[in-house]
Amino acid sequence: MSRPPRPRPGRQSGLKPRLRTAKGRKTASTRWLQRQLADSYVAEAKRKGFRSRAAFKLMQLDDRFRLFRRGGTVLDLGAAPGGWTQVAIARSGGQVVAVDLQPMDPLPGALCLVLDLEDEEAPGRLEAALPDGADVVLSDMAPRTTGHAATDRLRIAALADLAYDAARGMLRPGGAFVVKIFQGGAHHDLLGVLKKDFASVRHAKPDASRKESSEFYLVATGFRAAGGTASHSG
Repeated sequence: MSRPPRPRPGRQSGLKPRLRTAKGRKTASTRWLQRQLADSYVAEAKRKGFRSRAAFKLMQLDDRFRLFRRGGTVLDLGAAPGGWTQVAIARSGGQVVAVDLQPMDPLPGALCLVLDLEDEEAPGRLEAALPDGADVVLSDMAPRTTGHAATDRLRIAALADLAYDAARGMLRPGGAFVVKIFQGGAHHDLLGVLKKDFASVRHAKPDASRKESSEFYLVATGFRAAGGTASHSG
């Protein structure tokens, strides 16, 4: 009697992909890899040629808040590996400057800068790259986590402050600012400043953000240099 054919890997419908082996791999690393394999956004990002699943977060934020206008200029802070930059290029069709501490593979349509925002030269280099300012400033920057929740929240709040320090000097009137923050983080001072500087400030958690993640985004639109009263809703 002939044996039935053996099923080919990846062809069994309804089965979750499995790691071949976890031998010698740390538990946390194994969980991360399993989550990546099972994540539909990771698979879709690969299929569509995005450098990271984070691209879908920005697309969802733009769908909701209409951040980009055709021909507008965009400053993308903490850009590597480039998922948000790809979306900014496609949706703005204008000049995009991508900034990160680490080198990033080039992207047609973007100027990629290796730059520490805390360096004294940072403002000058940003102004040289975008002499007429930016219509949108994005920051998906995140610190290396320590595992200590309070410390990690303070670190990402500090990065958010740093991002807005850069953004405030670059934004054109009516511009938008998007920054990542953690729930329960020390971002209340920044929120107060944004409410004075923008017509509207909203909290948003895109569907593409992992459910277990405490990340969310502050989305500020209608930049104005002078004071005033912004509308705010959670």
